[in-house]
Amino acid sequence: MRLAEGIVIDLEETFGVLKFSGQRRERFVQDEDGNRTDDVKERTYDLKSMKQGMMIQVSIPAEAGVKDFKYNQIVTLVDPVIDTVANANFNRVETSWYMKAKNLVIATTPVKPQEKPNNNDKK
Repeated sequence: MRLAEGIVIDLEETFGVLKFSGQRRERFVQDEDGNRTDDVKERTYDLKSMKQGMMIQVSIPAEAGVKDFKYNQIVTLVDPVIDTVANANFNRVETSWYMKAKNLVIATTPVKPQEKPNNNDKK
């Protein structure tokens, strides 16, 4: 199954504060024979998601430029979309999720503190 527009997400609700960790890999353009060229197609970055409590990966087109932010710099994604790829193998189907965005930029709005449940509220 392929979703035409992917799954559009609410960044703050889904990931909370995002902190830059580093570049994971570069994906290169292939020529008509399937050989790798030296032209970068997209770059994948690791981001710490405060709401998910784990590292997430996002791929950004090469046209957005190299992102060399400071470690733990608070960043935001421009037009993020989550999509899937399914591969059928005999009687099994394997599904992979991936996230792409048009750009990755330094956050310009003040960060709200994460809301934590109040464990003192007893009924």
